[in-house]
Amino acid sequence: MRVDKARSFNHPMLGTTFGAMMISFSAVWVKLAQVTPTASAFYRVFFGGIFLMAILMARREKLWQGWPCMRLSLLAAVFFALDLYTWHRSIAHVGPGLATILGNFEVFLVPAVGALLFRERLSLRFILSVPLAVAGLFMIVGIRWEQLSPDYRAGIYYGLSTALFYTGFLIVLRKLQSHASKPSAALSLMVVSFSTAIYLALEMIRTGDTFAIPDLQSGLSLVALGLMCQAVGWLLITHSLPRIPAAVAGLILLLQPSLSFVWDVIFFNRPTSTTAWAGVVIALSAIYLGATSGRKVSSTSA
Repeated sequence: MRVDKARSFNHPMLGTTFGAMMISFSAVWVKLAQVTPTASAFYRVFFGGIFLMAILMARREKLWQGWPCMRLSLLAAVFFALDLYTWHRSIAHVGPGLATILGNFEVFLVPAVGALLFRERLSLRFILSVPLAVAGLFMIVGIRWEQLSPDYRAGIYYGLSTALFYTGFLIVLRKLQSHASKPSAALSLMVVSFSTAIYLALEMIRTGDTFAIPDLQSGLSLVALGLMCQAVGWLLITHSLPRIPAAVAGLILLLQPSLSFVWDVIFFNRPTSTTAWAGVVIALSAIYLGATSGRKVSSTSA
């Protein structure tokens, strides 16, 4: 019996770990793809939607759940499109590591929105985590804001906007998953992916952006982004997350922003001082405190 319990506990832990590791490469694939930020966001959800549809067809799962679910999915897609739109631009300005850490600040916004809209109580642990996260962020980017370049400052604004839009996405997605028809995570994510792709495609057409993929490296990077990050990574986390303790889940999910910052240093030679590394540790610790201050842990960003 002890062996069975250990296996049932370790399996979802492994699923969450592998999912977080896969998603940690999302900013790397975006950086490697020689396309515009909006184009990389489009291909992420477009290829991801195709892979998710293949999974659903293999399961022979019903693809239509009615208009109420569709309306919620379309609203979630609006937030997700804005999330990807701003996050991919943040990557271009400040690099994959910091952009991912900024996007994970949604762990502070979701409880704040819950307190404002649903009168949910904020724990002391959560309240203490917010100034800790801000202090860590200042240590990463530097105390003197005026010395940062306009592009770098824009990247920080884009990253914080990512957290805001991702918060809206999570709130609507939570509503969608609690709908009476109870659509599966794969179905919800597929509908959101294709809807987001339509929004981003319209934006590309409006701005005269190109859909052309310039070379093999870009094509493989975009396929990996859709398969590993939008489809498989998210499904692993969504399936495994409810089956492990919140504190353990919060710690495992820190792999995503942590590894994203490490990949930025290793692959793209990001210059990082000792103070900045200390700021990364403080910011990630604050994200962990914020993510585990309630009963549930939200899925990782981006």
